[in-house]
Amino acid sequence: MLRIGVDLGGTKIEVVALNEHGEELFRKRQPTPREYKATLDVIEALVAEAERKLGQKGTVGIGIPGVVSPFSGLVKNANSTWINGHPLDIDLAKRLDRKVRVANDANCFAVSEAVDGAAAGKAFVFGVIIGTGCGAGIAINGKVHGGSNGIGGEWGHNPLPWMTPEEFNSTSCFCGNKDCIETFISGTGLVRDYQLAGGDADSGFEIAARVEQGEVLATATFDRYLDRLARSLAHVINVLDPDIIVLGGGVSNIDSIYSRLPDILPKYVLGGECRTAVVQNMYGSSSGVRGAAWLWSKGEA
Repeated sequence: MLRIGVDLGGTKIEVVALNEHGEELFRKRQPTPREYKATLDVIEALVAEAERKLGQKGTVGIGIPGVVSPFSGLVKNANSTWINGHPLDIDLAKRLDRKVRVANDANCFAVSEAVDGAAAGKAFVFGVIIGTGCGAGIAINGKVHGGSNGIGGEWGHNPLPWMTPEEFNSTSCFCGNKDCIETFISGTGLVRDYQLAGGDADSGFEIAARVEQGEVLATATFDRYLDRLARSLAHVINVLDPDIIVLGGGVSNIDSIYSRLPDILPKYVLGGECRTAVVQNMYGSSSGVRGAAWLWSKGEA
């Protein structure tokens, strides 16, 4: 069975085709047009090209930076704003002449890592993407858990847990609230904190490199960052207790996170014990599009 995944991003639309063993057979990307009908045109053309070259028809899954409302059937919360308010899955199903599954891109990331990635074999996977922003997704037995409101995993837009007086009411989020987890533990939040402390850096990698060089300011900033990340993940562990947490996005490439975080998490996890594995993703930037393909599991058509 051929599985086709589409990652509908703000700057590019990528398609990948996998066989039943997860082996990649086709991949192509094109710039994302910032208009709804043109976006549908690109997706339709990419799927058609993949099937034409491979000589077979496949299932289609789409990862988007938003969700399809289970109430209205329309896309909401997408930062690719031109797809908001449209029945994306229905419109694509008509064009492609088959049912199409659409899920949040962070949920696709979690599914990808759960099916055949860093969390393969784990029943309950919490997948976190930490980059310019931050988001999360939940996969249970290799399938998306979207929730009754379609927002399962929207952890980044809850308040930072156990805030200090200095942290309280200190950040504003694009969602309209203050002190969201995203504003503290995204790569943007890490850089912002460093700059507010008097540092001059444009990326988390640069800050991490300065930590390795022994810079005091960078070290203090990164210590705060790890404590905030631990608090944020401990909150998830206390509520859901996932089998494993997989990190993705640019910040996930900072190696010291994985060696230091296990010592901090027990401070915030109920009972003072925590053996939850926090691991780096296996598929990097390809995880989202692979997860879109795996929205159709084995045996489904």
